[in-house]
Amino acid sequence: MTGSSQELLSTFDSLTESERLEIALEILKRVLHLDFPPLSDEDLVCNAEEIFLELDKQESDYE
Repeated sequence: MTGSSQELLSTFDSLTESERLEIALEILKRVLHLDFPPLSDEDLVCNAEEIFLELDKQESDYE
């Protein structure tokens, strides 16, 4: 990740929750029209595994 990208994320993290929501909405509107390459089956499986591991971690944190 470039320095400017890291700086942008750092600035984003310092915003209020309502400001972060506004920015996130604007970013989502803009990336909606980007042409992403299709994900391979392997990519989908890796992403799903990461999501389930994070959900398991969150669930164990609540117990």
